[in-house]
Amino acid sequence: MDKVVATAEEALAGVEDGASLAVGGFGLSGVPNVLIQALYATGASGLSVVSNNCGVDGGGLGILLAAGRIARVTGSYVGDNKEFARQYLSGELLLELTPQGTLAERLRAGGCGVPAFFTPAGVGTQVAEGGLPWRYAPDGTVAVASPPKETREFDGRRYVLERGITTDFALVRAAKGDRHGNLVFHRSARNFNPLAAMAGRVTVAEVEHLVEPGELDPDEIHLPGVFVQRVVELTPEQAADKQIERRTISAPPTRGTVHR
Repeated sequence: MDKVVATAEEALAGVEDGASLAVGGFGLSGVPNVLIQALYATGASGLSVVSNNCGVDGGGLGILLAAGRIARVTGSYVGDNKEFARQYLSGELLLELTPQGTLAERLRAGGCGVPAFFTPAGVGTQVAEGGLPWRYAPDGTVAVASPPKETREFDGRRYVLERGITTDFALVRAAKGDRHGNLVFHRSARNFNPLAAMAGRVTVAEVEHLVEPGELDPDEIHLPGVFVQRVVELTPEQAADKQIERRTISAPPTRGTVHR
């Protein structure tokens, strides 16, 4: 039952070229940066990644992207990453863009053994009708387009069929976890990490604070250990190393300003 492994490198045993991975994180929150760096060091390439976003230039999954290690991305947000845009528009990368709520449910469904489900999100658009550019050709034409999806009417409303997602591996980051793999996430890091963890056949969690079994209140646990196969304890320095996506500060008050 003790799922703790000594190093991130050991935790990634079995990840090979062409592997599929669900990766947690929401923006820069809850990104498993230590595992991503370790994955970069393995040299694995041709990866298929499922994640809300594909990191930023020089950070998160952006490290693998810049090295040309990612072949396909399934995600819901691709902004703030110039290298991602360059690779996609030049035909180097295949992108399956999907509504954010649909992506979340596809991961959850896959983890629960649900092969497909119907949702109203995307009905009447290219999400359902097909034609979204998955891959561009070097001349700017669409080389691969999304296929049309089945739609069906329930109680007078049209829905589109979406497939559940499962992957070879999942990489996630948790604020707390125990040796049995029970995990607790902090605020917005909870948005996609539990769902990504559910979708992976082998789920690896980097944990900022490792506790012994029984120390976590059962009502506090966000993801039960049944979904987690390997746990890596971060050093205090690794746990504290967190990026800020947009640093915003207030202008100093002008002289004579009265604050009430």
